[in-house]
Amino acid sequence: MTTPASDWTADLDLLVGAARLAGARALEFFRKEPEVWWKHGGRSPVSAADFAANDILKKELLAARPGYGWLSEETDDDAARLDSETVFVIDPIDGTRAFIAGKDIWCVSAAVVHHGRPVAGVLFAPSLDEIFTAAQDGPALKNGQPIAVTPPDAARPTRMAAPEDMAQGLQMTGGVHRIPHVPSLAYRLAMVADGRIDATLVKRNAHDWDLAAADIILMRAGGALVTLDGEPLAYNRAVVSHETLAAAGLSRLSGLVEAARNLAGH
Repeated sequence: MTTPASDWTADLDLLVGAARLAGARALEFFRKEPEVWWKHGGRSPVSAADFAANDILKKELLAARPGYGWLSEETDDDAARLDSETVFVIDPIDGTRAFIAGKDIWCVSAAVVHHGRPVAGVLFAPSLDEIFTAAQDGPALKNGQPIAVTPPDAARPTRMAAPEDMAQGLQMTGGVHRIPHVPSLAYRLAMVADGRIDATLVKRNAHDWDLAAADIILMRAGGALVTLDGEPLAYNRAVVSHETLAAAGLSRLSGLVEAARNLAGH
């Protein structure tokens, strides 16, 4: 099943409804000590809330778009998705560690990817009562209001969310002010989109489901998420992890990429 570009807003509406249902279900587990398992040799937690939210998303989305492929952090990968030109890319809870710890910064991340690029995305942070949305050719919105990245300002440091070792080594005009750790990667990218921070770096090995929804929201807010070669990300590949990435408003991006490349020894 192929959806014309003019209908991506319908897909966005579908994502919003499903994300709200999944977020409400996750909230039923929040701060109630849900059962937790450990994946990837004990490095990555997953909770009963992740699975419950994933079940709702899969049911709601594939019932409405049965011809779309499916890629989710909490579903065993099926290579059949590679034959689909349009795919749902899902993280039922981005920021699971924060969720388990009872911290508010976690979100449901849901995107539609078409021919390798996101065309609709939603980030729903139910504990914060915030929802970010964007579709191709439409505005980026937070709780229904337009958002935008910050303009350049050489008079102050760049407000940066990045691992300490990376932020300290960056040589940026005006310097770098590192903000405290943001436990959800998707939410951190949304903070760039709504102007609370200016830029962020993403360590290697982030996955499609961490990035796709935030990518289009940032893009429609006047920014971009790119590789250190300055290229946009390609999604729904056989390998769904990525190398080091940079995200900022377009006016800041080239300087950030250059600084990150120098830091990484490119």
